[in-house]
Amino acid sequence: MQVIETLAEGLKREIKVVIPAKDMEQQMNERLADAKDKVRINGFRPGKVPVAHLKKMYGKSIMAELVNEIVRDRPSAILSERGEKSATQPTIAMTEDEAEAEKILNAQADFEFTLTYEVIPPIELQPTSGIKVTREVVEVSEDEVNEQILKIADSARTFETKDGEAASGDRVTMNYLGKVDGEAFDGGAAEDAELVIGSNRFIPGFEDQLVGVKAGDEKTITVTFPADYPAANLSGKEATFDITVKEVAAPAEVELNDELASKLGLESLDKLKEIVRGQIESQYGNVTRQKVKRQILDQLDEMYKFETPAGLVDAEFDNIWRQINTDLEQSGKTFADEDTTEEDAREEYRKLAERRVRLGLVLSEIGEKAGVEVTEDEMQRALYAQLQQFPGQQKEILDFFRNTPGASASLRAPIFEEKVVDQLLSEIDVTDKTVTKEELMAEDEDGAEDGAKAEKKKAAPKKKAAKAEASETSEGEEAAAPKKKAPAKKKAAEGDAE
Repeated sequence: MQVIETLAEGLKREIKVVIPAKDMEQQMNERLADAKDKVRINGFRPGKVPVAHLKKMYGKSIMAELVNEIVRDRPSAILSERGEKSATQPTIAMTEDEAEAEKILNAQADFEFTLTYEVIPPIELQPTSGIKVTREVVEVSEDEVNEQILKIADSARTFETKDGEAASGDRVTMNYLGKVDGEAFDGGAAEDAELVIGSNRFIPGFEDQLVGVKAGDEKTITVTFPADYPAANLSGKEATFDITVKEVAAPAEVELNDELASKLGLESLDKLKEIVRGQIESQYGNVTRQKVKRQILDQLDEMYKFETPAGLVDAEFDNIWRQINTDLEQSGKTFADEDTTEEDAREEYRKLAERRVRLGLVLSEIGEKAGVEVTEDEMQRALYAQLQQFPGQQKEILDFFRNTPGASASLRAPIFEEKVVDQLLSEIDVTDKTVTKEELMAEDEDGAEDGAKAEKKKAAPKKKAAKAEASETSEGEEAAAPKKKAPAKKKAAEGDAE
């Protein structure tokens, strides 16, 4: 087999592979000889079928199998021998001439094919000792815990019947009948419906008109359905609701005690506070971690500058651009509404895609050198989390991950990335700083804007841009990693910041 490099331009490579016809024929003959003692053909005793006869009957099909095996297995072996990693699946080109293909199957012509691919650039890891981050920490106060408990307690709040007029926060029990153009519509009627004024559960304006009603009152309420109301036959239309008030009830006072904890399914108020405090700390901790992670990524972005494979960048840009256009379509906006142009937005998001890919490759290299691996248990937990998100679709999701090549990368990648971040946090200089929750959250929003630096200033839409940068998700990393160890660096490419 001859391996001839025909192009080496930047990261682009083209390799011509030639397997002489005599070598192909030798492999075919070896398989025919192996099949000689196994096949059963009428007119011949077992093991006595002439090879020439077998070749006439099965030669082409065996040669076709050999061709398929070669183009399936040889490219990865060739890249390994060359010490290269392909950024994406190599493109394989073979002859399309039927006469030439026939000669190859008859072992009358050499089998040739061409590999075209981009290589992952070599990355020389820099010392991490110079990376410094500030980890913002919020101390959760007793008042904040109590405030959160009171919000949770709304679900267990009781109401007591009152004789007076309904006020905001009161619960109104009523019958109602909705009409559009004087005709009742489906779903517009109910009996003994309960509605807490101020809960914003009903159409805008409905609840406000209940303020002041008393038990026994009959009233007609006029409202306008929102333009984006899901039912097309109602959206944007004026409607009337004939209501009969059956009861007005005021909310009972909520006291922080063991009885409240019991209503919420816990044994004591102390246990309730412990759980709520843990939830609040976890929420702040998630924001803190993403801000620390962003600082790490920004500094890595400054430390590493190298050419990125165009194929990976194209794939990442396509993902970002598809999401941006979906967001614009759903919001009914245009690039002009976001004070930019499509051309400028493309340029800025292209830069973001390049950053993501570059940082993904760096994280992959750091993880590989540090021996970071994703365990089977971690993969199973990630899969279970996916199943929990889509109740009733468990079978479809399992089939997707089992049958879709590379699908498991979407599970493995974020786990791998977080473990690489953990590895870096064990090596770099981390300084804790106590801040208020307002400082933590406000700076987090600002940071989402800062993450891409220049990449974001003109890109549209701005809010969605921050969301895109925060995703920590990049396509095209998978090929950058060693096949066994590199857990789908596909998603490790994010550079901009959650």
